[in-house]
Amino acid sequence: MDFAFTPKQTELQQWVRQIAEEKIAPIAEEADESPTVHAGLMAILANEGLLRYCVPEEYGGAGVRVMDLCIIREELARVSCQADTNFIMQGLGSYPITLGGTHEQKAKYLPAIARGESIAAFALTEPHAGSDVISMKTEAKLDGDDWILNGSKKFISQAGDASTYTVFAQTEPGQGSRGISVFVVEAGTPGFDDSKRMDLMAAHPIGEPRWDDCHVPQGNLLGERGRGLRLAMGTLDTFRTTVAAAAIGMAQAAYEATIDFAKNRQMFGQTLADFQATQFKLADMAVNLDAARLLAQRSAWLKDSGQESVIKEASFAKLFGTEAASRIINEAVQIHGGAGLERGNRVERLYREVRALTIYEGTSEIQRQTIARQILNN
Repeated sequence: MDFAFTPKQTELQQWVRQIAEEKIAPIAEEADESPTVHAGLMAILANEGLLRYCVPEEYGGAGVRVMDLCIIREELARVSCQADTNFIMQGLGSYPITLGGTHEQKAKYLPAIARGESIAAFALTEPHAGSDVISMKTEAKLDGDDWILNGSKKFISQAGDASTYTVFAQTEPGQGSRGISVFVVEAGTPGFDDSKRMDLMAAHPIGEPRWDDCHVPQGNLLGERGRGLRLAMGTLDTFRTTVAAAAIGMAQAAYEATIDFAKNRQMFGQTLADFQATQFKLADMAVNLDAARLLAQRSAWLKDSGQESVIKEASFAKLFGTEAASRIINEAVQIHGGAGLERGNRVERLYREVRALTIYEGTSEIQRQTIARQILNN
């Protein structure tokens, strides 16, 4: 097994880091405290061609490879959490189209998403159906040439700013996993309201879209009727590893800020870094960071190498990466002391931002359950 970076991947990492540090960093604080998609940030991602990595080559993209996504997410999250969100939502929101769409559907939606002219959203979670996806209440009923959607979603990133939503709904009530279908719904469609925003502990472009007798053309159904859950799981299984990469980027930022602070903070006639207690914390942070990165890279390498399923490996990466990042950032705040609590301090913002990562795209508890099932079924 060799999942070291290829020369092309190393070049990608260096290129994204340069973009992040030179172009994104100057507006990162403003963007990361914005509850809506930051237009300037989105323009940078689009103009630099980063969004192309979320779309297949034949539709104007650079190809969807998990290792590339991980490299980009880590470098973006190290500088700006919204940059990371804006980037990956183009992939998450469009991947059901990539997996299940017809050539006509892909040609209509994917090129604009790759260019950043269209903002994508992935509408799966509901107020009472997060981890328990099958319990969703949003319904779609066929009426002549249209599907009529009724229901609501919650915790939908980029809702209110997105122009293209992949929406999951019950089309065969009572059929469980075979009763869910997925549709492309465009912003502005009559009966579709995406204006309700949510206010989280860390600023994030997120909302609660709803559909009231919203007519969606039959041609906007993705894949086969009743096979939407397969597209949802296929999308999440592809992108789950990249959540770990985002967490690693955030943890890397906290780690770097903490080393700098510890080396320069004078107390009791020496620097904070001279104390053994500080050194032990930094050592643990470094080990956790390296282990998390290796788990993520292994999962990405296996997926890109053609392994049929990386469910277990992706859950390993997501579980350990997000929880390790939480530990690292918590210690970063502790080492900073009072300075780490001050609003606007980098580690203070990271402390608020990292909390969501152990919850979205499968909580830590769901990851443990998934891992256990994979172990016991072998």
